[in-house]
Amino acid sequence: MVWATLWALVFGFGLSGFIQAFISKRALRRSLGDRRVISLVRASLFGMASSSCSYAASAMAKSLFAGGADFVTSMVFMFASTNLVLELGIVLLVLLGWPFLAAEIVGGLIMIVLLSLAGSAVFRGERLAGLERRVRGTDRSHQRDHETGESAVKFVVKVRSIGSWADAATYTIGDLKMLRKELVIGFLIAGYLSALVPVHLWSALFVSGHGALTSVENAFLGPLVAIVSFVCSVGNLPLAAALWSGGISFGGVISFIFADLITLPLLLIYRRQYGPVVMTWMLGVSWVVMALAGLATEALFSVLGLTPTSHPRVIVSAATFGFNGTTVLDLLALVVVAGMYYLAHNRDRWSTDNRYARDVICGMQVETETAPARLELDGHTYYFCSEHCQERFVLDPSRYLERSNVSTVTDNLRSQTERYAEDPICHMTVEISPGTLSAEVGGETYYFCGEGCRASFLQRH
Repeated sequence: MVWATLWALVFGFGLSGFIQAFISKRALRRSLGDRRVISLVRASLFGMASSSCSYAASAMAKSLFAGGADFVTSMVFMFASTNLVLELGIVLLVLLGWPFLAAEIVGGLIMIVLLSLAGSAVFRGERLAGLERRVRGTDRSHQRDHETGESAVKFVVKVRSIGSWADAATYTIGDLKMLRKELVIGFLIAGYLSALVPVHLWSALFVSGHGALTSVENAFLGPLVAIVSFVCSVGNLPLAAALWSGGISFGGVISFIFADLITLPLLLIYRRQYGPVVMTWMLGVSWVVMALAGLATEALFSVLGLTPTSHPRVIVSAATFGFNGTTVLDLLALVVVAGMYYLAHNRDRWSTDNRYARDVICGMQVETETAPARLELDGHTYYFCSEHCQERFVLDPSRYLERSNVSTVTDNLRSQTERYAEDPICHMTVEISPGTLSAEVGGETYYFCGEGCRASFLQRH
């Protein structure tokens, strides 16, 4: 499966890196402040042009919202950036064929429409106002994005600059590094499931032969498998192929692919970013929207006579290797990867653009102005693609810094951490200062983001 999809992965990630390097993010952010159709279209198109990493997508969506974008529009961006990206479509075409590629596009558009409607009904009024207070009241790292910045370099000038191509290569290599674990885990799980799991076990998990009941059960069960599988982004496509081989319905496969944004690690991130209540609503809305999009896509393709009828076993045999068109494309892809790695590794030789920084955890290239997370230590600013990477850095800086600087950074991190506390009610991080609301219970001091959380805590104790 790796050999069959290698060229597609390289082409998709390379094209994504090109788009990220040559298209500015700042102007679009300022145009996503409402839920008009044009704003939702912009969010979808921008998402399609972004990295496919689910962690980065969730972090960027939060950054968009913190910077003034509408919450539902930010969610639309997040959905599009993991379900309508080019690399996902190309790999899907190679693994499962054009009907699944078409279904991914059609179902993705249906899902975005359903998400816009459901999100607008759920995230409004006091719930939305509280969410804005929570996120925008504490996250000011992106407010500079609304200030007047330098003029964007013209596209033609960028194309002629080897420095811009080095930036694009750095995006590509960074995205590949960031998703390497998901890709490896996805291919390994899919290979073992295809080779070792008997067909009758799949039949027991996903009901079949019951008409509409089968479609509904499979479509709603697909996201559950995604939640517990921990595999997100493009890495879930090999597993989707294994599920299809096992007999899951067409709509079930589509809903499973869409559910990469509600895996358990991401749900924990949503809980920390937006609070447990909003996380629960996001899970419920997303699950229903994904399942309904899978069902609608299956029904549409059934009416048009486009639904695949066979469930072939996923390719896992070494006998499939040979010198053919795929081999030629893969060899060319390896040459391209080597060239991009060289450009990325020597980026400083050609690019003097200080708008970019590299995440020391996952290696992803991020724009300093729009980085979802940052940390200032000893006069140096570290930029991260997400709070997930920032937390990994804080927990063990010795893994990512030079040995001579580890002790100083660790001491400073410890002193910074002592300045903050977690609200025991909403789990929001608050800075400890003379004006911070607090309560002492059992000899321990608790700090709160507002009077409402403090009152709730005192009622319970």
